[in-house]
Amino acid sequence: MSYRYGASYLDPGLNTLVAPAVQYNLYSWGSNSSGQLGIGNLISYSSPKQVGSLTNWAKLFPTGLSNSVVAAIKTDGTLWAWGFNNFGQLGFGNTNNYSSPKQVGALTNWSSLGFNYQSILAIKTDGTLWAWGQNQFGQLGLGNTTNYSSPKQVGSLTNWLKIASGYYNCLAIKTDGTLWAWGRNNEGELGLNNRTNYSSPKQVGALTNWLSITGGGYFSVATKTDGTLWAWGQNGYGQLGLNNRTYYSSPKQVGALTNWSIVNTGHTFSASIKTDGTLWSWGNNGYGQLGLGNGTYYSSPKQVGALTTWKNVSCGSQFTSAIKTDGTLWMWGNNSSGQLGIGNITYYSSPKQVGSSTYWQQISANEVSTFGIG
Repeated sequence: MSYRYGASYLDPGLNTLVAPAVQYNLYSWGSNSSGQLGIGNLISYSSPKQVGSLTNWAKLFPTGLSNSVVAAIKTDGTLWAWGFNNFGQLGFGNTNNYSSPKQVGALTNWSSLGFNYQSILAIKTDGTLWAWGQNQFGQLGLGNTTNYSSPKQVGSLTNWLKIASGYYNCLAIKTDGTLWAWGRNNEGELGLNNRTNYSSPKQVGALTNWLSITGGGYFSVATKTDGTLWAWGQNGYGQLGLNNRTYYSSPKQVGALTNWSIVNTGHTFSASIKTDGTLWSWGNNGYGQLGLGNGTYYSSPKQVGALTTWKNVSCGSQFTSAIKTDGTLWMWGNNSSGQLGIGNITYYSSPKQVGSSTYWQQISANEVSTFGIG
């Protein structure tokens, strides 16, 4: 039986696959300088191209700020990776680039992924946490700063649930709802009320109601089970949404609303969908990546249009992609490498539909490339 996320897909870090038995293709577009599109060449494309002919792709995860590093999980629980591999971040035990998907080991129990700039962290179905790739700031959580080109287990715990990463830091939620962080912390992005780097997981506060997490360039955003939104770290563009540009080294609540649902971050901006299906964005808007029809920066959330049919959002470095409940795909922002998938390299400051297909289920964006399952 094959599985996919259904129409209620909310959290890329959720470590449970849900039926029904429907298969989907994997598509990619944008920059392909390191073979990150997975289509067997180094040609960039400004419209979606199918990756191979297999229809058993199950999970994409926001790659956000990763440098041409891509990985995905299939319906059989196997892990596949491709693209740039200078630090061994693909997990193959070498530093060779690959322009088409290659299986990482032979295990079939991979569940969720998180991407640093040049490293990957993953959770298995048994709740164990694994990491590999660049480790300059201890972002692998292994208690050292050694690079690894194959998966290494982070500690021995079996209660890891969700994982997310910024440029050189990591965030994770355990099954008990506690929040943990490690890696680079120069801007306070770990939320530990200091600016000390840590090479092993450290708990953020003592609360047990964290629900979802995402890492931006040097800042972090999270939601709690009560629907509140929290942010901390670098804030030079107002990307924390706190109506200022002050840096914070511990979590600060964004407004007082309790209806935040999906949140994702780019290099210096954020986007979120509320439970009512509205889309909101804030922070750097130099490329129109906020989707507000202008290039103005905003330090507090602004609604993108008036629609209530947004289902999922994923931010690249300087662009945004989103799926509506009708399965259509929309993109906006920087388009220098055709990463918007609209067939050109024109920048757009408001949402533009990608083709006319209504089959899109998941979307993931990295620095200058985009990936979708549909």
